[in-house]
Amino acid sequence: MSKKVDFYFDFASPNAYLSHKVMQSIKERTGAEVNYIPVLLGGIFKGTNNKPPMEQFFGVKNKNEYQNIEMQRFIERHDLHSFKMNPHFPVISLQIIRGAIAAENDGYLEDYIDKVLVHMWEEPKKMDDPEVIHSAFEESGLDANKLMEQMQDPDVKAKLIANTEAAVERGVFGIPTFFVGDEMFFGKDKLWEVEELLND
Repeated sequence: MSKKVDFYFDFASPNAYLSHKVMQSIKERTGAEVNYIPVLLGGIFKGTNNKPPMEQFFGVKNKNEYQNIEMQRFIERHDLHSFKMNPHFPVISLQIIRGAIAAENDGYLEDYIDKVLVHMWEEPKKMDDPEVIHSAFEESGLDANKLMEQMQDPDVKAKLIANTEAAVERGVFGIPTFFVGDEMFFGKDKLWEVEELLND
């Protein structure tokens, strides 16, 4: 079995943050390579006629409350107490996920993901405000001016669109989604199955 995981990723999802953190320990235990593929969650929703859980389960008594309980259990199980719900949620992630494409092009995608996740889900900021984004990049030691310029590059925009469309074609309907070979897994609660398959 392949020792590689394709991780379809967008900063907009708190579950992507939680999965990214757990994936680090899975990498250590299995020796797997993780291939992060930046996509736009909003584009995936549009391409699959899906909706965020808050909308999907609106009016369903107890459903969203239970989702919150499950998230807290996951946080406790994996000791992810740095996580804080972003008070600006939902944050439109278009600019910062374009930044991920730029960082990938320049060879530092995982470092970029680590740093931007802090500003989304540990020291949460309004990461769809250009001034806030620029300040957050500077705070993290990233080349803020270059990244802000790259976010408007037509090639960067086109690559994000292509990634998102290819994800939908592959079967992705939400974030986080993982592939080990041709096997697809959706959601942070399936990470144990990802690890199990990597160990086969």
